[in-house]
Amino acid sequence: MIYSAACEYAIRAATHIALRGNGEFVKLRQIAEAEDIPSPFLASILKRLVAAGLLESARGPTGGYALSVPADEVSLHDIKSVVDGTGELEECAVGLGRCSDEVPCPLHDTWKPIREEIKRYLRETTLEQMAEALASKHTSTS
Repeated sequence: MIYSAACEYAIRAATHIALRGNGEFVKLRQIAEAEDIPSPFLASILKRLVAAGLLESARGPTGGYALSVPADEVSLHDIKSVVDGTGELEECAVGLGRCSDEVPCPLHDTWKPIREEIKRYLRETTLEQMAEALASKHTSTS
């Protein structure tokens, strides 16, 4: 698994917000319903993204959540860093404490390029790309 359910929800919610674009605020309830995420859990996740500076929030009838950084500048790695951390991307595939290029575990040489590809994907994939892919899928299924 690349990330937790909480991180998946964060990515889905942030992508939903990015689809709105133009700094438009989106209500928590709208995101939760559209993405089928429990509202209390989503509120907790979004609060963390606000604290990290990836989202902004506003109260009131026109409030909600909006990106505070352009969608093309927010990577999946940024979101994973906030929600899950990235330590497990550096850990041994079989859980050994001492695993490195110098002292490899049996899976080290196989896992290392996979891990590097996962990290590259997370760093290079932006919310803008996620939103575009989602919009394209919605258009092709309509």
